Amino acid sequence: MINLVEKIQSIAKEGKLFQSTVTHLNEWLEADYLPSYVTRSIHDLIAQSAWDELNDRFYQYMAFGTGGIRGRTIGGIVTEAEQGNSPPGDCPEHPAVGSNTLNDFQIIRATVGLFRYTEQYLQENKRYQRPRLVIAHDVRHFSRYFCELSASTWSRLGGDALIFSGPHSTPQLSYSVRRLNAHAGVVLTASHNPAHDNGFKAYFEDGGQVVSPHAEGIIDAVMATQLQEVVSFLGVDLESVQVLGSDLDADYQNKLLRVVLAPKTIANNPPKIVFSPIHGTGAVASVPAMECLGIKVVSVAEQSQFDGRFPTVKSPNPENTEALSMGIQKGQETMADAVIATDPDADRMGVAVPSDLGQWVLLSGNVIGSLLAESRIRALKATQLLDPEKNESSVLIKTFVTTPMQEAIAVKHGLRVVNTLTGFKWIGAKLAQYQKKLDDRIFDELGIALDYDRLPWKKKVLLLKEFSTFYVFGGEESYGYLPDDAVRDKDANASVLLFSELVAILKSQGKTVLGFLDELYLEYGYFAEKLINLYYPGASGSRKIASILRSYRHQPPTSFAGIAVKEFIDFGRQSIVDSDGDVIPNQDFYFLKLANGDSFAVRGSGTEPKIKFYIFAQESVKNQEDLVKVKEQTEKRIINLATEIEEDARKRADS
Repeated sequence: MINLVEKIQSIAKEGKLFQSTVTHLNEWLEADYLPSYVTRSIHDLIAQSAWDELNDRFYQYMAFGTGGIRGRTIGGIVTEAEQGNSPPGDCPEHPAVGSNTLNDFQIIRATVGLFRYTEQYLQENKRYQRPRLVIAHDVRHFSRYFCELSASTWSRLGGDALIFSGPHSTPQLSYSVRRLNAHAGVVLTASHNPAHDNGFKAYFEDGGQVVSPHAEGIIDAVMATQLQEVVSFLGVDLESVQVLGSDLDADYQNKLLRVVLAPKTIANNPPKIVFSPIHGTGAVASVPAMECLGIKVVSVAEQSQFDGRFPTVKSPNPENTEALSMGIQKGQETMADAVIATDPDADRMGVAVPSDLGQWVLLSGNVIGSLLAESRIRALKATQLLDPEKNESSVLIKTFVTTPMQEAIAVKHGLRVVNTLTGFKWIGAKLAQYQKKLDDRIFDELGIALDYDRLPWKKKVLLLKEFSTFYVFGGEESYGYLPDDAVRDKDANASVLLFSELVAILKSQGKTVLGFLDELYLEYGYFAEKLINLYYPGASGSRKIASILRSYRHQPPTSFAGIAVKEFIDFGRQSIVDSDGDVIPNQDFYFLKLANGDSFAVRGSGTEPKIKFYIFAQESVKNQEDLVKVKEQTEKRIINLATEIEEDARKRADS
C-alpha cells in the first residue's frame, strides 16, 4: 500500500492527477471495509496509467444537487473487476468504482440522506409516521438493481418502500407519490443522457422535484453520510418491500385520458401517429391511452423493446433528428400524420410532421410547446373554463429560456405569464404553491379542509380561479410540457395525447400542423430560437465551464455581431421578482438583451457536462408572402449571432 500511495503522489507531482483525486483515491484505498472489486478496479486503472479516467472518477464526490445525482455508471474504461462475470460487451457486473461515478455507494448514500431528512421533517411537524417512499426506474443499465438497492436501504432504515414491478415513466412516479400519500419519491433514470449514464432523481410529498427548503436539508443529510456508513446496506433485501400492482397503472391511465378535452373529435378524425419510445418506458402508458381514444398507433418495432444500450440511436434524445429517423421512415411508408417519440423515462417528447412537399420536419421544443399552449387555451375556452378575453387568475408558466412566443400567446388570450428558472422543478413548485393557497383560503374563509386530489377536475378549476391561480399549461424548451397539475413534472405521456388531439382537431378543419404554425406566426409574429451546446466532459471540462460562467460575470460582453448589449441580467447577483411577486433564487445564469431586440441566455447544464446558450430573435409579419422573407432574414441573423457567441465562449473557456 505504501508503494502505491507513493506512486500516486509521484504522478500527482507530475501534474497527471489532481490533488483532490489523490485525496479521494487514498481514502478509498485505505477503506478496507469495501468489497474487493473496488480495490482491484483502482489497482487496474493505476496499472494502466489511466490518469484521466482516475481524475474523472475521483476528482470530487458526486454532488447531490437539488434534483438528485446523475452521471456515469459505466466508466470510460471498464476494469476486469467491474466486468466480473458478465460477458465482454455486456453490461458490467458492477457499476464504475469512484467517488464521482454512480454506483452502489452513491445510491445508498443518497437514500440514507433522503430518509434521514424525511424522518426528521415528519418528526418536526409532529407527524409520527413511518417515512414512505415510492421508487420507479427506467430501462438503463443498473436501473432495476439501483431501484431494489434503494428500496432495500429505505426499508432497513425503518421506512416503507414501494416499487413498481418493471420500468415505469418519471411522470407516473410523480403522480404516484401523491396518489399513494408517500412522503418522498425516487426515479432511477438519466433521462435522455448517453447509455453509460444513470441517475437518482428525488421528489418530495407534493410529487414535485425537491426544492428549497427541502433541497438544502436533503443535500446536507446526503453529504453528511460517510462512506463507511453505507457498507452495512450493501446487498439487496426485498422482504419488507412492497411491489405495486396494475391497479395503479389503470389509475394513471384514467388520469391521462382526462387530459383530453376533445375525445369526440379524435374519435371522428382519428390521427395516424407513428410512435417510438426509443427503447424506453414511453409505451407503458402512452400506447394504451392512445389506443383507448381511437388513435391509430403505428409502432416502431425496432425501438419498442426495453434496451438500456439504445442500440438503434446515437443518443436516446427525441430532440435529435437521428433519434427519430426510424420513425420518420415509418411515417413516410404509412403516410402518417405525425411521428412522436419519447425519451427513456418518458418525460420529454419530440415530434416530426410532414410538409406539403412530402418532407418531414422535426419540430423544436419551443415550437411544440407553442402549438400545445395555443391548442390547450382554445380547448379550455371552448369548454368555457377560460373567459374569451380576460383570465387574470389563470397562468401559463414557462422558463426564462423558453421562447417568448408562448408569452405572446398567453397575453393575447388574457392569461398571466410566470417565468421560472430552468428546470421543471420550479414549475412543480408553483403548482404546490397554488394548491396551498387554495387549501388555506378555503379553510380560513369556509372552514373546510379540501381533499384537493379528489376534487372533480372542473370543480377544482373553478375554485382555483376564484381563490388562487389556475394553471393552464407549462413547458420548457427542452421538450418538456405539462397540461395539468395532477403530475408535478413534465409529462410526455400526456403530451403525446395532447399533440394527437391537436392533429385530430386540425384534420377536422382540413388543416396541417405546419399550416397551423404559420397561422400563429401571422397572428403573433415570427419567433426564431437557436440552442448552442458546448460539451466539456470530465474533470478538466468542469473547469472550462466554470471559467466561462465566471468570465461572463466579471467581464460581460458589450456587443455581438455588431449589435450592442443593451442589458446584462445576472441572476446570481441581482434580485429578480416574478409575476407572482416571488423572488427568483440566485443562480449562475445570465440573460443578455441586444439593442436590436434579439437576446440570449447562458447557463451550465444541471444534468450533463456542457454549457448552454439560448438565442432568441423575433420579427413582426405583415402577410403570408412577407412571412417567407421574414423567416429567411431572421434565421440568417440568428445564425450569425450564434457563431459569434460560440467563438467568444471557446476563448473564455481557455482564459
